Amino acid sequence: MELRQLEHFVAVAEEQHFTRAAERLAVSQSGLSASVRALEQELRTPLFSRTTRTVRLTEAGRALLVEAERTLAGARAAREAVDAVRGLLRGTLTVGVEQCVAGVNPARLLAAFHRDHPQMELRLRQEGAGSLLEGVAGGRLDLAFAAAVDPAKWRGELVPLARERLVLLCAAGHPYAGRPEVGWQELAGASFIDFHPGWGPRRAADEAFAAAGVRRTVGLEVNDVHSLLELVQEGLGIAVVPHHFSRKPEAARLVTVELAGGARPVYESVAVLPAARHTGPGARALMRLLRENAEAG
Repeated sequence: MELRQLEHFVAVAEEQHFTRAAERLAVSQSGLSASVRALEQELRTPLFSRTTRTVRLTEAGRALLVEAERTLAGARAAREAVDAVRGLLRGTLTVGVEQCVAGVNPARLLAAFHRDHPQMELRLRQEGAGSLLEGVAGGRLDLAFAAAVDPAKWRGELVPLARERLVLLCAAGHPYAGRPEVGWQELAGASFIDFHPGWGPRRAADEAFAAAGVRRTVGLEVNDVHSLLELVQEGLGIAVVPHHFSRKPEAARLVTVELAGGARPVYESVAVLPAARHTGPGARALMRLLRENAEAG
């Protein structure tokens, strides 16, 4: 089994298409197909279920994908470690980020990193917190910026980024708009707009409502903050969100109301990294830049 074969296998698994995978890797489709077939013959089992329109992983393929990503990440880290000793920083840095995570500006940070290390290829993946953790654990991501993670459930490193309160957002014509604060019990029965359950802000809000003993119904679920703010603006519901959402330009016409009663709920964000011995030089350089920018700011 060769690293090249694993790279071919992972590309087909991610693209779910041999032609697109071949284009991505800049190899011939026939060569790619032969490489995957040789891997299947060596392992004595099909890795993909193929039809004329789809390519899907078999159970054996899903099992191999986890180990293949980990193996390729280890090989990449080894090459980058040698380059770092020689004073070079090149290769690929894959960063995962949850949407609108507090305490970091991914675009600005990655732009500064690219200026310092132009030979390193950057990749960005925007996903929910659960998927980001799996990505870092499996080696698919070098590091990630996400909502707070339970330290007992993570064997790697967690670096705090920000900690802020949750607030209520509503349209200007909503009954809560004229009040400085609203109690948690008053929110029972209201219509809510929120992210899907895998996103950090949704998890923070769910935990806050559970702690207050209030059941709520989320009627409208979205995957991006701008859609959430637009739906609130149209009066289709209210939202409990991290405070920095209220400072976005799209929230200028919304009303921010403080939440009163019970423990003050907070939203926390962290940088998620593997254990120190598995953290590549690119991820370490990005974290150094993040700390330097925080100190300068």
